Amino acid sequence: MSKISPFLWFDKEAEEAARFYVAIFPNSRIVSVNGLPTDLPHTGAKAGDVMTVTFELDGLPYVAMNGGPGHPFTDAISLTVDCDGQDEVDRYWNALTADGGQEIACGWLKDRYGLCWQVTPRQLIEMTTGPDKAAAARVFQAMMGMVKIDVAKLQQAHDAG
Repeated sequence: MSKISPFLWFDKEAEEAARFYVAIFPNSRIVSVNGLPTDLPHTGAKAGDVMTVTFELDGLPYVAMNGGPGHPFTDAISLTVDCDGQDEVDRYWNALTADGGQEIACGWLKDRYGLCWQVTPRQLIEMTTGPDKAAAARVFQAMMGMVKIDVAKLQQAHDAG
C-alpha cells in the first residue's frame, strides 16, 4: 500500500460508493470490507456494520469510512480523471453524474455521494500549456464557458488564430 492515499468520509454509504467507483474505472477492485469490532451506542452502529472499505481505483489505493453525518464533501478537494479524447470524457462524465450526480462547470462535477471530480481531457492541458499563448488563452476562454469539456470546441478555439 502507498504511504499516502485518500481517505473518504461517508455518512453510511462507504461500501456502496466504493463499489460504484470500482465499476467505473478499469484496473480497480475492492480490497477489503471491514466491520466494526464493537457496537458504537452513540452512533447507533453495531458490531459487524461496515466501518471501512479499502479499494483501488486504477491501481491507486483509497479508503472509504462510514463516519456518520456532519462531514460532507466540499469543492475544496476533487479527484481528477485524466482522459484521452471526447469518448473518455463522455464515458466518465456520464458514469459519474448518473443517478443523482450534478454537473458544475469547466469539467467539474459532483457524483451522487457529493464527491467532486474533474473530468479533464489531456488535450485541454496540452492546448493551454503550449508555446502559443494566444491559442492557450482562446482555449481557456472556451473552456470557461463549458460544463462538460468539448474537445472539438477546444480545438476550434485553438485553431481560430
